[in-house]
Amino acid sequence: MQKSKAPRVWMSIAILSLIGVFFFPLWQITLDAAQFPEGLRMDIWINKISGSSKNIIQNVNILNHYIGMQYIEPDSIKELKYFPYVNIGLIVLGVLAFIINKKWSYLFWVILVAILGALGIYDFYLWLYDYGHNLDPMAPIKIPGMTYMPPLLGEKDLLNFYVTSYPAIGGILLGVATISGAFAFLSYKKPKRKYY
Repeated sequence: MQKSKAPRVWMSIAILSLIGVFFFPLWQITLDAAQFPEGLRMDIWINKISGSSKNIIQNVNILNHYIGMQYIEPDSIKELKYFPYVNIGLIVLGVLAFIINKKWSYLFWVILVAILGALGIYDFYLWLYDYGHNLDPMAPIKIPGMTYMPPLLGEKDLLNFYVTSYPAIGGILLGVATISGAFAFLSYKKPKRKYY
């Protein structure tokens, strides 16, 4: 009996994509305004927040102070602490699926990745919603009815800022991992018996 190599090839791509998530930001939010001609870019990684300058978080927090938005404090964001362990767990399970090389193992893995991915996006949405709606009533600048939630995906005008929010390379790699896992499942065929 001879098994197709395709499922393991696809699973290898999925595993390597998840490993790549540690080396590239997942998401990128950019704020453009006349007073910041080069823009303010925040890169959200699996375990940290960086950006277009080493003082990006400080600069954004200064702006947030005036309109009553919460300060961004990466050390207090619990997701940045446990997401790396979730990703390591998915890599380990991916390796196990590769070793087992059964259709059910690939299906289990891709369903788990899809569920956790959806939960991660929903958690990010809740974070953005709270960040943009839970405003300090004592803020120096108050505009009745105004909220400052950045878009989850896309572009939006917020006062004099034009905000864009899109997946970065790490986020794309997560998508590649999910799709590759699905192809590992779909390409699996039962080995044909050879009759002599």
